Amino acid sequence: MESIENTYPPNPPSQSSGKGIGWKIFFGIILGFSIIANLALIVALAASVIVFTAGRNESFLEKALEKGSGSNKIAVIKIEGIIDNKLAEDVSQQIKTAKNDKNVKAVIFRTNSPGGGVGASDRIYDQICRFRAETGKPAVAFMETVAASGGLYTSCGCDKIIAEPTTITGSIGVIMGHLVLQDLFEMKLGIKPVIVKSGPKKDWPTSFEPVTEEQIAYLNQKLICPAYERFVSIVAKSRKDLLTTEQVTALADGSIYGASEALENKLIDEIGYMEEAIALAKSLAGIENAKVVEYEKPFSFESFLEAKSIFKLDRNTLYEFTTPQLMYLWGAGLAQ
Repeated sequence: MESIENTYPPNPPSQSSGKGIGWKIFFGIILGFSIIANLALIVALAASVIVFTAGRNESFLEKALEKGSGSNKIAVIKIEGIIDNKLAEDVSQQIKTAKNDKNVKAVIFRTNSPGGGVGASDRIYDQICRFRAETGKPAVAFMETVAASGGLYTSCGCDKIIAEPTTITGSIGVIMGHLVLQDLFEMKLGIKPVIVKSGPKKDWPTSFEPVTEEQIAYLNQKLICPAYERFVSIVAKSRKDLLTTEQVTALADGSIYGASEALENKLIDEIGYMEEAIALAKSLAGIENAKVVEYEKPFSFESFLEAKSIFKLDRNTLYEFTTPQLMYLWGAGLAQ
């Protein structure tokens, strides 16, 4: 009996093994990159936590402005921009850093500000006075470009005031303003605010109705005059060996003064630049060779989050927008 031959062709050699190896290599490379990326992410997160913690501890870095003996330091603290609660807190922490450093022999307050909030300006002034009283170390105010109103107020906490030739200072006085939104709400948007209050003066002034002469007189008596009188008394105290209270009052009509005029009116002690401010600080501290440092706040995750939420509209933002703010602020600074 004849055997029946298999008429089917033999199976071709399998090529799947070669393709399988290629895919394994490809996925291995992807896995390797994924592991490296995740390790990098973990390192970045750890670094962020460290920097964030450093920011929370309110530590500062030192940037050298002038080389010298590390055992004799002059610390430069910037008062820059509109003076608000955040700036006041930042300056306060820098003052504490200088106070805790035994090598700091004097402090220069480098001011470039049109002023700001009454409370914030007063807190910086108070911290400068406390630094001088508790350490016995001198403080010099160095005015750059603009040091008006609250910028002058804070400078009065220092032993001496020096200004650049082009500095604008003065503007001794108080300003307060707010927006009246009644027409916008009622006529444009059809919104009628309902205010329930315990007494007629509880919401004076309000953004939901025009301000009356009675309200203006009330605000002058309760807010403007006391803040103005305190400003005049602070300047008079600072310049007591040069000006009387009556002379300060004559200067305190809100006028701004250039450096030469401010020197003539005895609101400042000297005209010069940073070099002269450093020399003056050395002289007051009784030292010759000193390292001049400026404090810088390191980047922190917290500050990043604050920057990201700058346009957040919440109850506090709405309150600040609609409530009058009492300011030691040069009026031109409102446009900044």
